[in-house]
Amino acid sequence: MGQTANIVELQQVGKKYRDIRALQCLDLYLKAGEVFGLFGHNGAGKTTIIKLILGLIGASFGRISVFGKDPAQQGGREFRSKLGFLQENVSFYAQLTGLEVLEYFAQLKGATRKQCMELLEQVGLKDAYDRRVKTYSKGMRQRLGLAQALLGNPRLLLLDEPTVGLDPIATREFYHTIDHLKHQGCTIVLCSHVLPGVEKYLDRALILRRGRVLAAGSIEQLQDQASLPAVFQLKGQSGLLEELPQELRPLTRSHSKGAELLVPMDERMQALRILTKLRGIDKIDIQLPSLEDLYTYFNQQRFDQEGVL
Repeated sequence: MGQTANIVELQQVGKKYRDIRALQCLDLYLKAGEVFGLFGHNGAGKTTIIKLILGLIGASFGRISVFGKDPAQQGGREFRSKLGFLQENVSFYAQLTGLEVLEYFAQLKGATRKQCMELLEQVGLKDAYDRRVKTYSKGMRQRLGLAQALLGNPRLLLLDEPTVGLDPIATREFYHTIDHLKHQGCTIVLCSHVLPGVEKYLDRALILRRGRVLAAGSIEQLQDQASLPAVFQLKGQSGLLEELPQELRPLTRSHSKGAELLVPMDERMQALRILTKLRGIDKIDIQLPSLEDLYTYFNQQRFDQEGVL
């Protein structure tokens, strides 16, 4: 495989459980060093996609390739050693210490004891390496799960709700780790219900609903697809609205602390140039459509199309 070859390929993949379609006609391609976000409500198909990539289940139809082979057909240590996986609800042997847990998984993946200690330090568990897992908090168990997923320096990392139970500092450190792995060439698939803060680390995202793709692409591409406006928050002197040029007034909403302008994304630079020339404005804050805004928009579009009450 060349450098530009896809690490993961899903072509028109679907998965059925009896009469339930968990996934419908999905096309997905992931390259080395890409951080890809999977987003959707419970039952949207996120975990099904991860299980298909891991080879834990087979597709009902379509083609799947991971490192050039069908993951449901191939097995063995070589394939598994390329993968790292963190499930949503982490569970380990409660009587083992953190180090003993990692050493157990290290034997399965051919990793060293030295890496176990390095990973415990990396995830902030260096001082708790000899404590039994039953004494760990939920956040500590989640960190141990991340360390387990990173054993063996995987080329493909699959993370299902990885920040559950982490405090804000630990969450920030986790995303710094993701960014570091990305620059080392690791491909990362990230599922999360916690949307704020994740978007700046993503190369692309996929939004699902009931096994169907609602939208896919980079944050910029999703913003273009949604055509949501940029929100300009203006603060300044009284009579601020009267100073606005006529072409901006239809875009304006006033409130007690100033005014808001809802500006089409492709007009925001022109609007900014106009606003910076007005003497009555003291402060301008610009809020672009966030991943959370986009997620809500695309789900609402499908909600309206389905006519769900």
